[in-house]
Amino acid sequence: MTQLILVLIGALLVTALARSREIAAPLLLVAVGMAVSLVPGLDELRIEPELLLTAVLPPLLYAAALESSFTNFRARIRPIVHHGVLQVIVTSFVLGWIAFLLIPDLPLASAIVLGAVIAPPDAVTAAAIGRQLKLPRGVMTVLGGESLINDAAALTIYRMAITAAVGTTPTLAQGLWVFALAVVVGVVLGLGFGMLAQLARQHIPDVQIATLLGVLVPFIAYLTAEELGGSGVLAVVTAGLYVGHNLPRARAAGRLQEHTVWGAINLLLESLVFAYIGLQLKSVVTEVLESGRPAGAIALATLLILLSLMAFRVLWMFASNYLPGVSHLIRSGRQRGGRWRRTAVLSWAGMRGVVTLAAAGAIPFTTGSGAPLPGREVIQFVAAVVTVGTILLQGTTLPLLIRRLGITDPEEARSDDQAEAEARRIATNAALAYLDGLTPADARCESSALNRMVSRMRGLVEHQGMAAADQVGRTPAERADTSTRTFSELRRNIIDVQRSAIADERDAGNLDDEVLRRVLRELDLQEAAVESSWRNR
Repeated sequence: MTQLILVLIGALLVTALARSREIAAPLLLVAVGMAVSLVPGLDELRIEPELLLTAVLPPLLYAAALESSFTNFRARIRPIVHHGVLQVIVTSFVLGWIAFLLIPDLPLASAIVLGAVIAPPDAVTAAAIGRQLKLPRGVMTVLGGESLINDAAALTIYRMAITAAVGTTPTLAQGLWVFALAVVVGVVLGLGFGMLAQLARQHIPDVQIATLLGVLVPFIAYLTAEELGGSGVLAVVTAGLYVGHNLPRARAAGRLQEHTVWGAINLLLESLVFAYIGLQLKSVVTEVLESGRPAGAIALATLLILLSLMAFRVLWMFASNYLPGVSHLIRSGRQRGGRWRRTAVLSWAGMRGVVTLAAAGAIPFTTGSGAPLPGREVIQFVAAVVTVGTILLQGTTLPLLIRRLGITDPEEARSDDQAEAEARRIATNAALAYLDGLTPADARCESSALNRMVSRMRGLVEHQGMAAADQVGRTPAERADTSTRTFSELRRNIIDVQRSAIADERDAGNLDDEVLRRVLRELDLQEAAVESSWRNR
């Protein structure tokens, strides 16, 4: 436990350093972890693979899903499923066959296990590096979407290959049934738990209790789905997408607290995961050396598998996005030649992460007859090298690729600013319309008092609308000088009206979720200021 706490502290300090230097934190954490693992005399940090899958992966996936846009996810569901399911299935068998040919004495079933372990790109890695590099929204939607759902396909193949490796040969029909069950049970349970979480956010008056119940959702969804034969990953992702989509329907205090809580959880677990990936490389290298296998042949085969994995994703992406019938999977954006540029970035953003590491560690030691499972230590070694290699090779060169290709879209930022200004105009008009419709009975006051109150509030709303529009495009530091000080139940009602207006715009497809969250957060902060001033009177 002491060792784990020290690793957490060190990982957070490295993350702080990376942020201050504007370096992608995952890359620095992996590099520092590798360097620390080589220090003589240090005890090896071991985290059970089952603990990684049940205690670390669910909250990370849930946090990523909360920040994803269900609207954008649904709009790009075809490329997401194409890359997140079909690509992973094909990759598992292609890379498994390559491993079977390259690694001496590795049975085909064990090679397919290896293929399934290294096939899925990691949602945590993709989200962390994508946020740092400010990839365009369309690219992030496809990249994040495929990373959120690909584990269901990979882990299904993994389980079937493990079954074959330990002595039982599954049929194709069994494999299809296992996959279908995993998808249906995972999605249905995830939707159910997401609805329960949303009810808790809306109806439990104690914000802290509601937030803590929300923190438990990914763990409960994952474990329940896995227990019933479903995909825990899909259950967590579905619940997160549902709760995130219904963000405007939660209370402001709950949203503000959840934003802080999940931000802290995400930062802590991401730092731990990437540091742990770097720390594990030395131990898996030692296991291979002690196994008696030819170290040179294994190292060469591992390098070829790593290069084959990266090359196959490049070939898959370009073939998928240019062959007739599927060539519109990636949208070109506003730039000329935008499709091939975005395809190039997506093809190079296939970093592996915690699922690959945990799945490799969870491989059983023996077959059904009690004999050692063939190639277990080799699979773990290849998985660790592939994970570290893709993060370091692709992660370090991805920023250069993005800059060279000019993949960042300045028009998107300008469009968001325009959409934000329009959302504020809609919110202001909704508030003014609400004031126009007020009667003395609604406000529980005399007509003269209502007129004075409405006049003051109308001036405040118009002033805030103009001031907020003036802040569009400014940095957070520049916005910090503007604060709203007001109180009264009338002001809270107006904020509710404004919030509903922009939520309706999002639901009508006229406003992106990212812009919605930006405006919504400012309204929440205004409501928190109202509540604070009211309590302190």
